[in-house]
Amino acid sequence: MIRKIRKLLALGVLTAGVLLVSAFWWQREALQQPLQLPVEQLLDVSAGATPGGVLNRLQAEGVLHDAFWLRLYWRFNLAEYALHSGEYRLTPGMTAYDLLGLWQRAEVVQYSLTLVEGWNFQQVRSALARQDKLVHELDDLSDAQLMTRLGREGLHPEGRFFPDTYRYVRGMHDLDLLKQALTRMDEVLAQEWAQRAEGLPYKDPTQALIMASLVEKETGVPREREEIAGVFVRRLRIGMLLQTDPTVIYGLGARYNGNLTRANLREPTPYNTYTNAGLPPTPIALVGRAAIHAALHPAPGNSLYFVARGDGSHVFSASLDAHNRAVREFQLKRRADYRSSPATPELKKDSQ
Repeated sequence: MIRKIRKLLALGVLTAGVLLVSAFWWQREALQQPLQLPVEQLLDVSAGATPGGVLNRLQAEGVLHDAFWLRLYWRFNLAEYALHSGEYRLTPGMTAYDLLGLWQRAEVVQYSLTLVEGWNFQQVRSALARQDKLVHELDDLSDAQLMTRLGREGLHPEGRFFPDTYRYVRGMHDLDLLKQALTRMDEVLAQEWAQRAEGLPYKDPTQALIMASLVEKETGVPREREEIAGVFVRRLRIGMLLQTDPTVIYGLGARYNGNLTRANLREPTPYNTYTNAGLPPTPIALVGRAAIHAALHPAPGNSLYFVARGDGSHVFSASLDAHNRAVREFQLKRRADYRSSPATPELKKDSQ
């Protein structure tokens, strides 16, 4: 009797060993199998999806087989990792083990959106609307409603978002991306304001941001930013009109057709710095850190005027007579390739 029991036990151990070895072999084969992918594709994992459910779907689609062994591997080896929703890039040659590694590392596909210095807020909204991987909430919101949703009720949106490249994943909300840009601008402005030069004619950081937006629109030549700011600061100090064309253009809005006329310069809008003293009521564009720094560290000097050379740079003058001479030289005899600011590099399409 005891001998029979020993034989049965031995047989049981042997059977268990065989089964264990077989299970190990089948699992290894399942992990090492190449995914059946003729071309690269994106695997869309929705919120709440489970590894087992996605593996079963891939098996039903013929991308892999032996999903059972893969589910067991995840359960016993990777259960502490959450499966993040989003898109995963699958490429020919990948194995099932590679796929599980993507899930383990949460390597979801990221997209990017670049907000450009000098853009106005309507351009920001248009850029967001073109991102088809975002969930769009802005479409039905006015600017005022949008700012309320962002926790800034009553704040004008112009210039409040930091220009930079922001990354996002499929399913992110456009408001969340704007929140990042808003928070980033708050941080940058606070940092620069804390290190500002003394004796500036600004009541608060908002006025510095407004000045920075004028600098941003007037020049893209790095060495000129502080000089432009210096001209505007000196004009503010002596009560002289700023007379900067970008504010007039902003005030015209969609009515601006690329040609700024004398009548436009006399048109009474809140942003016309030819007719209104002081700064405009809000920023007029997205502002980079360099322009903010320039507004808070204007170059010393005595210049009160500047005129575009036609190559993107400017001539600065301390007197009206010198300024008029520069106008006659550079404005009245314009070259065919004349431009008042540096050429803007062609923007690349938003990348993945």
